[in-house]
Amino acid sequence: MSTIIDRIFPNALPTPTNLETRYPPRGLPEGAMVTRVGPSPTGFMHIGTLYVGLLCVHFARQTGGAAILRIEDTDKKREVAGAVDFITHAFDHFGISFDEGVDMTGADKGDYGPYRQSARRELYHAYVKHLIEVGQAYPCFCTAEQLDAIRDEQNTSEQRPGYYGVWAIWRDRSEADVLAALDAGLPFVIRFRATGAHDGKVKFHDLIFGTRELPENYKDIVIMKSDGLPTYHFAHVVDDHLMRTTHIIRGDEWLSSVTTHLQLFAALGWEAPAYAHIAPINKMDGTSRRKLSKRKDPEASVRYFEEQGYPREAVLDYLMTLANSGFEAWRQKNHHQSVWAFKLSMKGLQSSNGPLFNFDKLGNISRNYIAGLSSAELYNHVLAWAQKYDNDLAVLMLSDPARVRAILSIDRGGTKVRKDIEKWADVKAQVFYFFDQHFVLSAEEARTKLDYLSVEELSALVQAFLDRYDPSDDSDAWFEKIKTLASEHGFALRSKDFKENPGAYKGTVADVAKVFRVLLTGKDLSPDLYSVMQVMGPEQVRARLALVL
Repeated sequence: MSTIIDRIFPNALPTPTNLETRYPPRGLPEGAMVTRVGPSPTGFMHIGTLYVGLLCVHFARQTGGAAILRIEDTDKKREVAGAVDFITHAFDHFGISFDEGVDMTGADKGDYGPYRQSARRELYHAYVKHLIEVGQAYPCFCTAEQLDAIRDEQNTSEQRPGYYGVWAIWRDRSEADVLAALDAGLPFVIRFRATGAHDGKVKFHDLIFGTRELPENYKDIVIMKSDGLPTYHFAHVVDDHLMRTTHIIRGDEWLSSVTTHLQLFAALGWEAPAYAHIAPINKMDGTSRRKLSKRKDPEASVRYFEEQGYPREAVLDYLMTLANSGFEAWRQKNHHQSVWAFKLSMKGLQSSNGPLFNFDKLGNISRNYIAGLSSAELYNHVLAWAQKYDNDLAVLMLSDPARVRAILSIDRGGTKVRKDIEKWADVKAQVFYFFDQHFVLSAEEARTKLDYLSVEELSALVQAFLDRYDPSDDSDAWFEKIKTLASEHGFALRSKDFKENPGAYKGTVADVAKVFRVLLTGKDLSPDLYSVMQVMGPEQVRARLALVL
């Protein structure tokens, strides 16, 4: 067997004893949690990965432990150039910072690296070699065609699929056969020699699901691929031991694999970390509930929330409401506290169908957060976003920052705060109509919005307003003039009351205000109209109303 091992691993490798010395126990206080999140650089980052990252960092931070960002890049066929940079940027953008791992520059931070699995090949080889030495792993030279034939035969004979028992044709091959295959240069993988039985069961305690009885692993899974890189099953076992991970928080789609991982931990003589399998984020599709899909749902992508300009504070608050139903009540009492001040518990995590993604709730959280910003803070946030995602808006904001800040200050800071901005992308529509080069209101559109007025009524109302318009009026004086216009220039909405008694209906203040709101902003709804007109100034107000006349 030593000859086979030397042929497979001709170069010197560290021993398990060497590695235990290189990666010693961390010496953290009792109860400290060491967590990790391991995204793959495939070019797509699911919102669920951000969710798991938030949980990992939160638990580590509140217990005085350490959170690790590990890049799981052993599947080179699916790797996308630049994906690692996006992963680190996404976590940083949403305020989730790790104690160790790959940082924003692409470098490793911490003493337990490397933090990219592709750079840890020597470590995996050391333990694969050890398992072969103790008889718990072996090389397999099966071709793709042979594996397909095995699968077809199992299907025909209604046997359980997989590489095990009599189907594991390289499990007990002679040393001479293995050496002959190596001499022939045949590609091979390394398989783990499973210790479980078909009907075996394993009791396993999950921190969220509780005690579960799961089928024992009986398949000789691949632990090292033909390219020399490990599979996820083997890599995460080695990494979590050497990085001294205490708690593995991951999606419940991995729950069925736990018994395989526990077998690997046992074969290597290691104590397994605690596992917490969380239910995935779902959404309603009609009357059905399903997982968020990267193919169907834009909100499945972390990139979507950055591109739309959702504030990171709102996104983190929303994700925390998915993690723990008690967070909303806590937030109501702790408006100005950081999300990290909330005490998170495993018991609070949902373990049944999983949390439902709700855009309305996210929007409400986001609008409330933005409503609390000063105009200067809002300007800075929006400008930073626009410089990356909306050049037209960025150019406008930089061309006249004082006016844009004045626009953003409308209905901000008082008792009745505007809540019409949900994300940075919404600001463009709230700002552009103040600038003549971006204001477009066709006669047809105006007639549609104000179809309860005749041309003569509209012209008379606008002329009466201009006759009395004084930009030095305060809001009370301005409001009194609008009330007077409503009483003097009665006009009817197309309502039931008007149809039954057209002579009895006079226009209200709101009706009159809507006329000038449409003519000045092109919108049915806007912030406080008096404030809008003050920011526009008398020349712009008169010019736009003069178009009607």
